[in-house]
Amino acid sequence: MAHAIRFHETGGPEVLRWESVEVGDPGPGEVRVRHEAVGLNFADTYFRTGLYPAPLPAGMGVEAAGVVEAVGAGVTDFREGDRVTYTGSPLGAYSTERVMPAEHLIKLPDSIPFETAAAMTMRGLTTSYLLRRIWPLQEGDTVLLHAAAGGVGLIFSQWAKLLGVRVIGTVSNEQKAEVARAHGCDEVILYTKEDVAQRVRELTDGKGVPVVYDSIGATTYETSLNSVARRGLLVCFGTASGPIPPIDAMQLAVKGSVYVTRPALADYIADPAEKAALAGELFDHVGSGRITIGINQRYALDEAEKAHRDLESGISVGSSVLAV
Repeated sequence: MAHAIRFHETGGPEVLRWESVEVGDPGPGEVRVRHEAVGLNFADTYFRTGLYPAPLPAGMGVEAAGVVEAVGAGVTDFREGDRVTYTGSPLGAYSTERVMPAEHLIKLPDSIPFETAAAMTMRGLTTSYLLRRIWPLQEGDTVLLHAAAGGVGLIFSQWAKLLGVRVIGTVSNEQKAEVARAHGCDEVILYTKEDVAQRVRELTDGKGVPVVYDSIGATTYETSLNSVARRGLLVCFGTASGPIPPIDAMQLAVKGSVYVTRPALADYIADPAEKAALAGELFDHVGSGRITIGINQRYALDEAEKAHRDLESGISVGSSVLAV
């Protein structure tokens, strides 16, 4: 019997339930995947709390890696036994197996373990589009990255190093600062002790940075704006502390004619060719060892409630996975 984490009402981690489920056979355009590992992402908590609406009852999670067990009619890109990973809707990744649209799958090279794939597919593809699509970064550029010891942060700093980009990262404590430095972050600011925008200006001869990458949202928005150089870009790609405030167009002019964007991964992997290109570059870096994926928290799939509590408490460092 297959099992899954589901929720029947929105709320705290306690609403997550471990349930027996019927999976069935894949229909046209679908596959059945047996999961080997499931990714844990902060965005999962948004569905659980209702910030991101979902019809109830609902499954949980959007990222996992495993093996194709069956394919439905019309599926030509995958076959039984293929190693795959994925990220994206529909919800339901917190499960031992599931039926899902084949179009969401990405073939996983033998060089990358399932657990590594589950820990990095969303974070890695996010990093890929942030560094390769959002802004024409040049060797020698300096950027500001919030949550530098998070799952995206640790991949981002390593990849930026390969591109010759200097990263100023923010973290909450010295332990996380050490982790960020070990993964290539050039300068680390403890936002609990320092004025981030002031420190950024000091590190950039008063200019600020051409790009700020902000996954925190509400509590960092003002600081991020104050750190952007004239005609630079603020990339708000997450809202861990809550949604960003309404944007005042005149404020953007006052801050130096700066730009603000709120990108979503789905729009950068919607085109199959672009998704393949972003995934291919990511897999090449990870498979060759140029980028390492640290998994610092591991939970059994039926421990999802504890995993969510740890994630929201801020004690998690880097990536977390749920073992199936």
